[in-house]
Amino acid sequence: MVRIIGYQSRENNLGDPFFTLELEGKVEMVKSESTERYYATARRCSIPSTFTEETCKQMIGQQLPGSIAKVESEPYEYEVPETGEIILLSHRWEYQPETQMEDHVFERTNGSAVELED
Repeated sequence: MVRIIGYQSRENNLGDPFFTLELEGKVEMVKSESTERYYATARRCSIPSTFTEETCKQMIGQQLPGSIAKVESEPYEYEVPETGEIILLSHRWEYQPETQMEDHVFERTNGSAVELED
């Protein structure tokens, strides 16, 4: 299970606003390479939503079936917020639903997303 811990307002490539939900997975124990001591952490990621801000606020604390998995990606630079250090990463964290979800195809018409029938 993953838990919704927050949300953020963003814009798509057309400049339209939308909200993402911030997800957090279960607590994991990781051993530090530098100190060789263990620390507690949790995987985090965000997913886009079609919800209003009010709905996003109400969803904080709710759980979703699934997990957050490490997925390989093209290498990219990332700035560590705490230190300002720039590091090169070649993965991202992605929500993986517990069961196969039904695919839906959407088409943008007159600024609105419309679901297409099969």
